[in-house]
Amino acid sequence: MRIKTWMGAVGAALLTAACAGGPREGPPPGFGDDEPGEGPRPPRAQLFISPAGQPFRAPGGQPYPVADWFAKADADRDGRLTRDEFRADADAWFTTLDANADGQISMPEVSRWEEELIPEMSRVGVGMAGADPRGRRRGGGVNTRLQGAAAYSLINEPHPIRGADSDFSFGVSRAEWRAASDRRFALLDVDADGAILAADLRPTPVQAMRAGDGEGRMERRPAIGVLKRQR
Repeated sequence: MRIKTWMGAVGAALLTAACAGGPREGPPPGFGDDEPGEGPRPPRAQLFISPAGQPFRAPGGQPYPVADWFAKADADRDGRLTRDEFRADADAWFTTLDANADGQISMPEVSRWEEELIPEMSRVGVGMAGADPRGRRRGGGVNTRLQGAAAYSLINEPHPIRGADSDFSFGVSRAEWRAASDRRFALLDVDADGAILAADLRPTPVQAMRAGDGEGRMERRPAIGVLKRQR
């Protein structure tokens, strides 16, 4: 009798633990919206990571937040990002990351970016075929995986902070940060006229997968609509 009572108590405890366990952690934002399941799934939250590594998020069903970054960086609201505006946006984010204001992004500050600000970047990447440095798809070739921040960014750079560490010192100075900013601007300034237009921006890999055919094919249309220029 005691054995039966004990087994019943154990079974009840296991059942309670299973019910309280909650759902498993899902994939990062932008993945799995069209996976089969029981009933329709709500759109996942959207993530965009700026060229400098700043996260921008938006609820599912809302415009992709690349437009939020562009509007923030476009200081004079003329629909163009000049090199100076691009630099100023990156410099402002450097100041945010440099929590102790010592003029350098150190390892603890890098860890904060990885673990607290953008935990999604360490999760599953996006399978792409033959991606070029801007993340565009090229025909054929060996499959390439876009890792880390590259899946949510306009540039195929898995770690924008470490990517700026040109001397491999495990820290990023303001000079290194500015050099990385200029390099990224050159990648996005497709016609080398000194300005980035909204129409120049291609979708991020995650954005393309959500709006495309689900196989990672990049769309030809711009990431955001052409912004009206103000007089």
